Amino acid sequence: MQDLKRRTVRAGLINVGSRGLGFVIRILALMVLGRLLTPEDYGLVTMVTAFTGVLNMFGCFGLFQAAIQRDVLSEEESSSLFWLNLTFGAALTLTAIVAAPMVSAFYREPRLVAIMDVIAFTFIITAAGVQHGVLLQRRLAFGTSAKIEISSLVIATAISVGMAKAGFGYWAIVSMTISLPLAMTIGLWFATGWVPGRPRFVSGLRSMLQFGGGATLTGFLSYITINIDKLLLGRFWGTEATGLYSRAFYLINFPTENLNNTIGEVAFAALSRTRDDLDRLRRYFLKGYSMVVTLTLPLTVVCGLFADDVILVVLGPQWTSAIEIFRILAPTILVIAISSPLGWLLNALGLIRRGVYLGLFSASFMIVGIVIGLPYGPRGVALAYSTVMVLKLVPISLWALHGTGVRVREFVGALACPLVACAVAALVGFGVHSLRPPTLLPFFRLMLDAGSFGATYLAMLLLIVGEKALYLDLFRSARTGADQTA
Repeated sequence: MQDLKRRTVRAGLINVGSRGLGFVIRILALMVLGRLLTPEDYGLVTMVTAFTGVLNMFGCFGLFQAAIQRDVLSEEESSSLFWLNLTFGAALTLTAIVAAPMVSAFYREPRLVAIMDVIAFTFIITAAGVQHGVLLQRRLAFGTSAKIEISSLVIATAISVGMAKAGFGYWAIVSMTISLPLAMTIGLWFATGWVPGRPRFVSGLRSMLQFGGGATLTGFLSYITINIDKLLLGRFWGTEATGLYSRAFYLINFPTENLNNTIGEVAFAALSRTRDDLDRLRRYFLKGYSMVVTLTLPLTVVCGLFADDVILVVLGPQWTSAIEIFRILAPTILVIAISSPLGWLLNALGLIRRGVYLGLFSASFMIVGIVIGLPYGPRGVALAYSTVMVLKLVPISLWALHGTGVRVREFVGALACPLVACAVAALVGFGVHSLRPPTLLPFFRLMLDAGSFGATYLAMLLLIVGEKALYLDLFRSARTGADQTA
């Protein structure tokens, strides 16, 4: 148990560090591209990715999670999964190319055909590296994965910024969409050195396909819940409105998604290996969940309080119309942070059917909300999205936790310390915000406001509300554990 704990914590810290660096690179890229490209450029690509993202949910048919969840994965199973993934990827590439004219007709925008034809190849490129990624994650080799991810991101960002500076417009965004998975797949092949054998159907594939099918359906429903807003905005409000909304949404969603994926990759691998011991699984889950909430809650407050300066610093003055949208969406950061870890728990326990039902409930609720908000434009859609996310949080959490061994009291209790710390930090941050000189540049205003908030929040967590022991335990485990993730 101690060995798994040390490996998991150390892998988690490596993953957090690498994703943190990746976050900085993406934000810097966003700052540069936001000043070189227009809302219309982003709107065009968002219209396409709203559709290709749906197809992407079927990219590996949930086989990545299924392979991670298995106690033992043979060489024959790995090879068979590789060829299955490649087949799915090729089929989706062909489907996207065939569907491109229909997507263009749906939006009444002829430029989308060429964009979708290029983005379609991401499916087969990504599929070629899925099983190699599985092998690294099963070893908890997050150090190697981190190097691949960061180097790939640097390459893709450099290409995108170079094309934007050269005046290629929306093609700069498309280039990043295709070059990032290409660089990652090449890196995964070199890092693992694994070459798949010939395709064959082995007995273990049937159960993995059943697991993967459920996971895929859950992911598909989750995707619809998150992206139906952008799809309908593109259809009825055009490229500029979609671009403004999509960038505000990206700034809201990306930090949370990055953090959830960072901790979730490690947590799911660890939870899957402790699912026969519900007490250990409960403790692992609550620690991972506590970490996500602790790191995400301050983001919610900072984005809500200081939305004006966040948009001006990250995207630039041409995006001021996105400020109100950004502020309205801020509460969803915390909602996503609270609800996403429930997916780790359900998948690790094999409760796929429950995940599907939860997805159906969320998607239905969200579609109704977005349709109500759609006549009022991007702001109306943002308000509808945020309201639905908040309203469905309690019933979904209660339903997901039922019978898992994780008590509601423990789940809610993990929020208590971060909430107290955040409330005090918000008062300090808002006080500084009210007293600072109005002539300061947006960057320095944001640094002063967010810095005072962050320092207060950290001090409250470590010195007052009793969280110091938790973080000391995490870092002690990481420091004393052997580095088995490289």
